[in-house]
Amino acid sequence: MRADEIPNAVKRAEERIRPHIVETPLQHSPYFSQRTGASVYFKLENLQVTGSFKARGAMSKVLSLSKDELGRGVVAASTGNHGAAVAYGLSRLGAKGIVFMAENASEAKVEAIRSLGAEVRFHTNDSGKAEEFARQYAQEHGLAFISPYNDPDVIAGQGTIGLELSRQLERVDFLFVTVGGGGLISGAAGYLKQAQPQVKVVGCHPANDAAMYASLKAGKIVDFDAKPTISDGSAGNMEPGAITFALCRELVDEWVLVSEEEIFTAMRLFLAQEHQLLEGSAGVAIAAFLKRQAEQPEAYDGKNVVIVICGARISLKTLKAIL
Repeated sequence: MRADEIPNAVKRAEERIRPHIVETPLQHSPYFSQRTGASVYFKLENLQVTGSFKARGAMSKVLSLSKDELGRGVVAASTGNHGAAVAYGLSRLGAKGIVFMAENASEAKVEAIRSLGAEVRFHTNDSGKAEEFARQYAQEHGLAFISPYNDPDVIAGQGTIGLELSRQLERVDFLFVTVGGGGLISGAAGYLKQAQPQVKVVGCHPANDAAMYASLKAGKIVDFDAKPTISDGSAGNMEPGAITFALCRELVDEWVLVSEEEIFTAMRLFLAQEHQLLEGSAGVAIAAFLKRQAEQPEAYDGKNVVIVICGARISLKTLKAIL
């Protein structure tokens, strides 16, 4: 998939998935705007069906499968949100699937997938290895595999966020997006940059788990020696040959890495001021904006900044630890 193919692919995906997802609000934040001098907006994918943006890409892919493929069942790998989204899509169409997860996956996300009717199987404590195993399992058993990010239909589905933003805000100056495999930022940036060429797209990583950033810096996809992070939704290495690598290299203007404490602080601020749940990966994007604005306040003064709140799935145990 090339970057110039994304806008039309997003439009087609939007037509497919519209009956199955919601157009999430773009909410202006008086508190964060006053604090930073920018006009700050949150794209509330925490209010999306299944609790994260992943429903867009998964639904786009599921709807592209043939009746025979759906009848045999599908396979996915996930840290949680993608699995729930695939399970949701399959349930809408009366199909079945298996979701492979790392053994240390969030209990809340495991239960969410099971509650939607998909079977959960575990493989190692490494989400990247679980993804590799799931793809191999699908190939050996003749089943369709739904990647969390490495698929044009998935990227196009995630890109519908960019389409909605182009309608919701006349001018987006900065877009902050947390990056795992890169599907969300590739799709959203690919569409929004065509609609609003002035937008600067900022990729956001927890410093403890920054596979895409490390790969771009190395000039090739590399394994990142990750440490634990509250941003479990963005955790894990990319599979070899991921199409999102070249897309991120072309479409993302800058990168920000944030510490775990910076993520915790950002999450507490959002909970206190916006009164909504968010997960760790959503906190990464807020923390990255606060960090970059503190470093370069003049760059954001009076600008329209959109931060994608990518999900809301957080366990009570983790929430208590943050508070």
